[in-house]
Order: sequence, then C-alpha cells, then structure tokens
Amino acid sequence: MRLLRFITISVIMVLGATADAAFIEISRQQANDAIDRLDDAIARRDRYITARLKHIDSLKQVYSASPDNLATIKEISDAYISFDNDSALVYLQYGIDKAASDADALPFRLKQAEIMPLSGLIDNAIVSYNAIAPDSVPLKLRQLYYDSGRQMYSYISSFYDRHPILKERYGRLALDRQEKLIGVLEKNTDIYRFNVGEYYFLTGNHAKAKAYLTEIADNDKADSNLKARAHHHLSVMAKSRDDENARIYHLAKSALSDTETATLEVISLQELGAMLFDYGDIDRAYTYLSTALDNAVTCGAELRIIESSRSLPLIEKTHSEKTSSDSRILRAVLFILAILVIGLVVSLCILRKEMKSMNRLQANLRVANKNKEVYISQFLSLCSIYMDKLNQFCKLANRKISAGKVDDLYRMTKSGKFIEEQSSEFYDIFDNAFLHLYPGFVDEVNKLLKPDCQIELKDGEMLNTDLRILAFMRLGIEDSSRIAQVLNYSLNTIYAYRNRMKARAVDRETFEKDIMNIGDD
Repeated sequence: MRLLRFITISVIMVLGATADAAFIEISRQQANDAIDRLDDAIARRDRYITARLKHIDSLKQVYSASPDNLATIKEISDAYISFDNDSALVYLQYGIDKAASDADALPFRLKQAEIMPLSGLIDNAIVSYNAIAPDSVPLKLRQLYYDSGRQMYSYISSFYDRHPILKERYGRLALDRQEKLIGVLEKNTDIYRFNVGEYYFLTGNHAKAKAYLTEIADNDKADSNLKARAHHHLSVMAKSRDDENARIYHLAKSALSDTETATLEVISLQELGAMLFDYGDIDRAYTYLSTALDNAVTCGAELRIIESSRSLPLIEKTHSEKTSSDSRILRAVLFILAILVIGLVVSLCILRKEMKSMNRLQANLRVANKNKEVYISQFLSLCSIYMDKLNQFCKLANRKISAGKVDDLYRMTKSGKFIEEQSSEFYDIFDNAFLHLYPGFVDEVNKLLKPDCQIELKDGEMLNTDLRILAFMRLGIEDSSRIAQVLNYSLNTIYAYRNRMKARAVDRETFEKDIMNIGDD
C-alpha cells in the first residue's frame, strides 16, 4: 500500500513539473464581466431549477413504469444530489433495498455515505463507509469508493471548521482517499487532472495546482461540477496572494456554473456575497447571500445551512443597510420631486401672471384699436366738415364778388364771426374725440392740481381752453406755436395758459411730464 502511494505521488510530481505554473493576471474588466454574467444567471435561476425538476419528473415516469430498475433509481438519485439531499437519500435507500445482491447495493451505499454528512448524519456516514472493506470493493468500483470517501471526509472536515484538531484529522483522511483515487483514475481525463490539481492545492503547492485547475476551469467541455470546484479552489489561491480581481472572477465563475446547473449545495455564492459586502456593493451582497441561504434550505443540506446561517447577521446587516440606502434614495427623490413641484407651481404662477398681463395688454390693444378707429372717424368727419365749410365760403365769396358786394365780404371776414363759428364747431368735435380716447382726463388733471385750483367746467362744456392745451400736450403736440395755430390763439396767450397751469400744479417741476402719463395705466 505504501509503495502504491509512493508511486502515485511520484507520478503527480512528474506531471506537475511539466505544467505551466505562471499566474495569469485577471483584469478588473474580466471580474466585472463575470459578475454581470452571474447577475443574469441569478435572474433566470427559477428557469434552471424548473428545467432540473422537469428532468427529474421525466426520470420518475420511467421509474413508475419499471420501479425495480436500479439504473433508473441511480439516475434519479444522481439528479437529486446537490439539489434535494433528502430526496437523494430516499432514492439511494430504494436502490439498496431493491438490490439483488451486496455487489448491486454497493454503489448506492457508497453514494449514501458520501452525502450523509450534508444532512448532519456524520456518525452514520462514517459507520456505513467503514463497514465496506476496501479489499471487497471490485476494481470497477474502486474509483467510486475512494471518491466517495474523499468527498465524505471533506464534508466532515468542513463541518468542524471551528475545531482545528477534528478538521485536520478528517482533512488528512480526505487527502489519503484522494491519493488512492488518483492511483486508480485514467490518465489524461478531466477528473484525473482535477484531482491532481486539488491534491496540489490541499498540500500547498499552489503554482502546480493552478496549472491543473486552470486547465479544467478554461475547458468549456469539462463537467460543470468540476469547473465550479476548480474555480472555487482558484479563488482561494487568489485570496492567499491578495489578488482581488482574480478572487472575484473565480468565485463568480464558480457560482455561475452552479446556478446554470441548478446546483444548490454551493459555497462560492455565499463567499462572493460576503466579499462584495466588504466592498460596499450592498445590493449584490444581499442578493447573493439571500440566494445562497435559500439554496441551502431548498437543498436540505444541513451542513450548508449551518455555514449559511453564520452569514445571517451579515444578511441582516446587508438588508438593513440596503433598506437605509433605499430610504436615503427615496428621500432624495422626494426632495427633488418637491423642488420640481415648487418650481412647477412658481412657473405656473408666473405663467398665469404673464397670461393675465397678456390678456390685459390684448384688452388695451383692442381698446386702443377701437379708439384709433373712433379718432380716425372723427378726424375724417372734421376734415369733411371743413372741406364743406371751405366750399360754402368759396361759393359765398363768388356770389358777393359777382354781385359787387365786396365790402360785405370784407366786413364778414374782418369781424371774426366766421372764424369763431368754425372754431366752436372744431372744439366740439375735438373735445368729443379726445374724451373718447381719455374719458377720465379731467379727473386725472385735477389730481395733479392743488385743491383750491381745481378745474370746474360749465354746464354742457366738455373741455375748456386750459384743458384743450393740456389735451394737445397729451397727444404729443408740445410746441406752443403749433398749439396756438390750431386753437387760433396768439403764442403769448398759449405761454400764459401753460405757465398759469404750472402755477396751479401740486408739483410744478413734473406737471407736464405727469400730463403725458395720463391714461398709460
């Protein structure tokens, strides 16, 4: 036996010496890409689980048709392993019960012993496995015998993580079975390369271990379970050399393989969740840790439940921080929404004010247009009247001159009566047109005058001379000579009226400017 172990280790050392031990650096981008792929897979997790259940259901239909078929029972138990541990143990027991001989029952007993520690049945597993004498195991089942022993003792060693002596004892037993397993495996196969790589990993030769395990991890055709385990070992080696990118990458790859095959008895997802929590990625940490715990409970793997339960405080802390983060985000969103609402209200108020101003301007514009029409109508009426008066005067003058009554014509024009009559009619038309444009003109002027100097109009009088002069000024005719010409007064008279009105004003300096502002509101 010792000779066989020596030969096995020697072969491993020779093969390892030829392997490339160089560590290829993993970039941050590669790690991020692996994380993204894992996120997508977790989002489709239910689909993978459903697909595995459908596969198991199809096997059960075959089993229903032939319940004594050991091959079908084995397929069902294999399908349940790492998915539903309790169901796997049930079907393995079916295989043992239905086996016609001890030889037929042996594969089921080995598998049963292998996974019993996951359900906490450590003593049962050890007793069951040790009850099988190595010499009684047929050559064709030696691989299964050593592999089951290696896995069983590995599970038990993991169970005693907090008991170094027991952990080391069962770890040595697992390593012993792996040495024997390597000796019976066919060379140049994936399972051989994996076990050699794992042996180097467990014995501390990380450079050689990485060469073998990377070959499995990078092989798309390799068994998904081997790939997941290879990536996990590589993540542990990355942690030992503080290579964060490589550790994240390999943990994500391991968890990805497990997720896509609906393997629920896992550890990589839990470790990755704890790692991301330390890096402040709260959302992912909560998702990964919660999913890992749900996997362990669904699988019924007591060992993994215990391991996952140790992360419960971390999950609670993650959930609490996630809730706090969401609350902060919600408060920030509400604050921004409040600002937007306030801005919207202010904008609406400004818009409403502007609309009112615009409506007021439109109303003023309509009034101005109407006043303009009235003013133009009055102006045309005045022009028409004066043209008619001029035409009548010309006819009168012609008749007087034709009759030789030039003296009568002279006396008529010299008396000024004709001019007075025309001026009176002009005043009436002008007063009416102006007051239509500025109906409150008289009251506004009185506001600008001292209380004892108010203008009082006579009955039937619309404007007097003072007000007409101010009216012409309001219309923009400030030149006294033009006002005198239109009103048929002398320039000095106009000056006198303007100065007299200033003297009556409350504010003499701004009086004429105030007159110009009447009607602007």
